[in-house]
Amino acid sequence: MKRRDFLFAPPAAAATGVGMGMGLVPAGWTVWTAPARANTAPATERRKLVVVMLRGAIDGLSVVAPHADPAYYQARSTIVLAAPGSGEGSLLPLDARFGLHPALARLRPWWERGQLGFVHASGSPDPTRSHFDAQDYMESGTPGRKSTPDGWMNRLLAQLPGPAAPTRAVNMGATPPRIFAGGASVASLGVGPQALQGKAIDDPGLQAALGRLYGHSGAMGRTLQETTEGRSEIQRSMAAAERGPRGEREMGAGMDNGRSRDPSADAGAPTARGFAADALRLGQLIQADPHTQLAFTSVGGWDTHVNQGGARGQLANRLGSLGEGLEALAQGLGDAFRDTVIVVLSEFGRTVRQNGTGGTDHGRGNVMWLMGGPVAGGQVLGEWPGLEASALVDGRDLAVTTDFRAVLAPIVQQHLGLGDAALAQVFPGYAGPVFTGRLLRA
Repeated sequence: MKRRDFLFAPPAAAATGVGMGMGLVPAGWTVWTAPARANTAPATERRKLVVVMLRGAIDGLSVVAPHADPAYYQARSTIVLAAPGSGEGSLLPLDARFGLHPALARLRPWWERGQLGFVHASGSPDPTRSHFDAQDYMESGTPGRKSTPDGWMNRLLAQLPGPAAPTRAVNMGATPPRIFAGGASVASLGVGPQALQGKAIDDPGLQAALGRLYGHSGAMGRTLQETTEGRSEIQRSMAAAERGPRGEREMGAGMDNGRSRDPSADAGAPTARGFAADALRLGQLIQADPHTQLAFTSVGGWDTHVNQGGARGQLANRLGSLGEGLEALAQGLGDAFRDTVIVVLSEFGRTVRQNGTGGTDHGRGNVMWLMGGPVAGGQVLGEWPGLEASALVDGRDLAVTTDFRAVLAPIVQQHLGLGDAALAQVFPGYAGPVFTGRLLRA
């Protein structure tokens, strides 16, 4: 393969990030080439979906704690959270059974407005306790099947009604995620304060020279065009956002370094520490760019085997920064928040009983978060299996009673307007039960 062919590789190579870091397609930016397609489905371009993956397996039993279940207190002596109304550091009341971790207090207004809800005892039906495998299955949308070549959000992008655009899907992160791997075109926004600095590819002279080289070379020419168009559109949108009433601000300081002890758990994702500033930037981009409908980002640091803490400690610190980031994302979205569904999920949960080092180990059932204007919030949904010994998986874990795809499928259909045939393309082989709870507003 010639060097210029390598720089602008065909879709299969581009999906793995080939061509990045060589000065032409800079680190933090990549585009997967999309085949031309026609779609006559009704337009729903104003509706948006943002997915936030918490890499490392967050402890859902601390995020939304079952304070009415006696087994919860019996299993957690030093990391337990006090029932609502028990004084400083106690859970924030959600309903008669569950309470919200006090570090997430800044999200309580969204709950009270009915724009934040949860689905408990949810997750993947595959029993793996491997971070790598569980994240792979959740991002491919095919639990238990390692041969799936693409991610479910890339397949979703290919099925969306309406015309394609260079920034219709945006990944925020330093590397291409599994969830967006595939043939549909995805723009990628870097993280950190340097994410929007100019790169070599932004120089008009270099763009013109590359256009002469690759303008008539099929997939490579389309990759160049989509890369430059996507970067230009994002830069215009961010410039417009910075001129608006919400200037970018620094957030998320004052916590531990946020890293998991197991680097594979985070899969390269940044920690919650800087999430707020990045999330605000992403929200502003989505609000300013009418073409953007799908976005994905991930936050690491949730593999809390040691010294997890309760109302205070490392988990509380990270939850505080995560809550700040979700608040910033909502603020950045502005008016677009009313048409946006934000889904927060993690590869699996953690053990019901704390371990000997004041933490929790890899488990099964977890909690999914739903936030946004279309969300029928103010409720904790899902079938709660209980924490008594007879209900636990392998004698140690919260059971998964709701497949994560059963939550995503109604969002894909009702919110984004996909039909049954398109849904089958997004989640191939899934024939699970339809979620019976009301996830979205009518």
